Amino acid sequence: MFSWLFGKDPPGDPEHARALYHEVRRALGNDDDVQVRIVASIAALCGCVAYADLEVEPREEQVIRATLTRIQGLDAAGVAAIAEVLRNDVVRIAGAEASTYARELLDLTDDTFRRELLDVLVDIAAADDEITVAETNMLRGIAKALGLSAAAYNQAQARHRDKLAVLKG
Repeated sequence: MFSWLFGKDPPGDPEHARALYHEVRRALGNDDDVQVRIVASIAALCGCVAYADLEVEPREEQVIRATLTRIQGLDAAGVAAIAEVLRNDVVRIAGAEASTYARELLDLTDDTFRRELLDVLVDIAAADDEITVAETNMLRGIAKALGLSAAAYNQAQARHRDKLAVLKG
């Protein structure tokens, strides 16, 4: 069922993240499957959170780009290319379910990395000054799939508590 996780190619269904995995592999300029899988999963989760409320705001895209620039081996052209794939294919990428990408990272990264990523994902959701209920639900699901506790999620979102839509309304 999840055989695509263990091969060089992205999901066999072209409706999923094929273009993203291909672009990450090209942007990194190497054939290290683990690095490609990690970077593609990070980018996909960023896109899933940004699109959770069905609209990717420019400020959310800025946070995604800033996140991608922190990845060793990605230059400005690679960041731009990956951001372009996210912009064009976010519906398909998000359609594969965030938990799929999160489970990939659960297998390939340590707890500290996953906690830092969750912080970034919350920053993306908060970038447009409101964390919607849809984004909150997405983030909670991602945290769980990343193997993180509800307390870890609460700690990550505490920095943006004032932006939680559920508390505004």
